[in-house]
Amino acid sequence: MGLFSKDNSSSNDIKPLHIIIVGCGKVGHTLIAQLTKEGNDITIIDEDEQKISDITNQYDVMGIVGNGASYSVQKEAGIDDTDLLVAVTDSDELNLLCCTIATRIGRCSAIARVRNPEYSTEINYLRDRLGLAMIINPEMEAAMEVARILYLPSALEVNSFAHGEAQMIKFKVKEDSRLVGKAVYNVAKETRNVLFTTAFHDGQVIIPNGNYVFSPGDMVTFVTSRHNGKNALKALGVPTANVRDCMIIGGGKAAYYLACQLIRENISVKIIERDQKRCEQLSELLPNAIIIRGDGTNADLLKEEGIETVDAFVPLTGIDEENILLTLHAKHVSEAKVVTKINRFAFQDVIDTLDLGSVVYPRIITSEAIIAYARAKRASMDSNIETLYHMYNDTVEAIEFRIGKPSAVTGTPLKDLKLRGHLMVSFISRDGQIIFPTGDDTIEVGDTVMIVTTHTGFSDIVDILA
Repeated sequence: MGLFSKDNSSSNDIKPLHIIIVGCGKVGHTLIAQLTKEGNDITIIDEDEQKISDITNQYDVMGIVGNGASYSVQKEAGIDDTDLLVAVTDSDELNLLCCTIATRIGRCSAIARVRNPEYSTEINYLRDRLGLAMIINPEMEAAMEVARILYLPSALEVNSFAHGEAQMIKFKVKEDSRLVGKAVYNVAKETRNVLFTTAFHDGQVIIPNGNYVFSPGDMVTFVTSRHNGKNALKALGVPTANVRDCMIIGGGKAAYYLACQLIRENISVKIIERDQKRCEQLSELLPNAIIIRGDGTNADLLKEEGIETVDAFVPLTGIDEENILLTLHAKHVSEAKVVTKINRFAFQDVIDTLDLGSVVYPRIITSEAIIAYARAKRASMDSNIETLYHMYNDTVEAIEFRIGKPSAVTGTPLKDLKLRGHLMVSFISRDGQIIFPTGDDTIEVGDTVMIVTTHTGFSDIVDILA
């Protein structure tokens, strides 16, 4: 059943980090909002004076107008005393240069956002040779998330943990679902290797214990092993099917990365792109895909290219409004599995009321990876955060900890630990095996452990203790 706790208390105080963020675009803004909320000391650098003014008026941060790759600007920003520099400008090369200078003149860790496909095969080399803590590619990460959803098209979201050995899957309980009226405890007895972690019911997030009863319309997440996702959905009465072909609107970086992954899984890919030159590039890069030059927002063209019969439809234009309208159109004229990419958070309340199916936010994926690293750096590096996901508008966190040394949580049966309230120990990964824990199981050095909680800001595994 997993371990569920109702007790509640406060977290331990941890010394804040001094963080420099170079670039105040969408990702930079998201990072500033989250990292300041977690109590870090933030300095921002951008060449746009208006952006610096707007953000310093909104948040308690120090702002510097200038080139983040400049030695003097980094000195002014306090690089000598900085713990972490994050470069998220629109230029890959500038981001890499900012980080390289920072690691040379300071003693800080550095993270660069790099999006160019030409660098995608060289990320590990660049990171190691330049001495960076992390290089993150938001379009590639978004494409990977879309691909995971398309492999399990009945799911709304599919997140990966334990180096891909475990998955957290979200689905919606339909009116005619066999789950309706059943308690978690009874369903768990009938379903192997599945642990329910959250339920979104009547506008509230619940971490369910065994007595929780499923209702129509509930958004439910569960954890299972990597190869069990489809079988688990089938056992829960959620219809499953295979995606054989996919139509992608927009031929940008994310479309390229997604097409590469789908083609490797023998899924046919058709990309509709306006720009002639980009179509020619994609034809060379993706010889096994069908590339159509045309306006992907043209309903007649979409019908002509088979939107009514396609298995999957993914709008990846650079305009959120276009992606949303294309999704609504696809859901109106077809039975396709639709995944919507959204970059901005404007009018989020309105977006949440629309039936968009699965939604992917590239900047959230990017910021979560960076926030996970920052939290781990604030805490003990021997008890590190491996993975972090925010769910349900940041009201729930799923955090995977690597246990590097003995602590107050290791070696003691979970039933004997005094755990904080509103959290669940969802799985323990040990020697490549996924364990769905009972009260008799223990956390040991070398494990990775996933916690799902309505608390935010956990930095170390010991934060689960009351």
